[in-house]
Amino acid sequence: MSKHGDWAGRSPAKDALRNAIWGKLEASSYAVGETWSHIPNFVGADMAAWRLAQTAEWQNARTIKVNPDPAQYQIRLRALYDGKLLFCPVPALTQSYPYLLIDPAALTAKGITFELAATHQGYFEHGTRIEFEAVPPLDFCVVGSVAVSRVGGRTGKGAGFADIETGIFRELGTIGPRTPIATTVHSTQLVGDEDIVMMPHDSPLDFIATETELIVTGNIAPRPKGIMWDAIQPDQFEAIPFLRELQRRSHQGKI
Repeated sequence: MSKHGDWAGRSPAKDALRNAIWGKLEASSYAVGETWSHIPNFVGADMAAWRLAQTAEWQNARTIKVNPDPAQYQIRLRALYDGKLLFCPVPALTQSYPYLLIDPAALTAKGITFELAATHQGYFEHGTRIEFEAVPPLDFCVVGSVAVSRVGGRTGKGAGFADIETGIFRELGTIGPRTPIATTVHSTQLVGDEDIVMMPHDSPLDFIATETELIVTGNIAPRPKGIMWDAIQPDQFEAIPFLRELQRRSHQGKI
């Protein structure tokens, strides 16, 4: 794996920002595990998860989507303990069944601990594999981030999977214009508002939780209505089987 990321080169400005954050975390005592080319795990992730879970939007949610990275383990665990239906993607969305449903009631009935089921390996083993279209309307979505701004800007690790995933769900109506999009990061991952350039296919963040604070961005920028097909790279079409089918149906007006 390249130190500068498997997907470096798509946006030099974003690459530079990601590298700066990864380098800062690597040089600090705040990183937990690998940082480069990853959504970085961090000291205080449990406090960030707690802060996010205090929002009314989280507490009122029944269906929660959370990314699979270690940095968001604590928020997946909270979802299960709070009795929510948890939906997690297969990394890179590359399988024919790209999503998993983790139902806390089913876990309890089988004697499987939430601590195990919230791990990447655990939800793969004990979750139920489902298609994109089997995911019900989502009440709350959590994405992984490398850098964020207080006004809701976000940069991931460069693959674009979070934006594609959100775009797919917007096409299907699984995510609506009012569905909260949130992330948890270390406070050192906060950057200036001008440092993150949001593209038309990017979804701004509504909540950012760190180990020290909860940020309500107040972002009212228009949300993308679906996938920006012109922005999809050839390798992304190859990696995500459902994209070609969704594009065909979209162009035929069947969504």
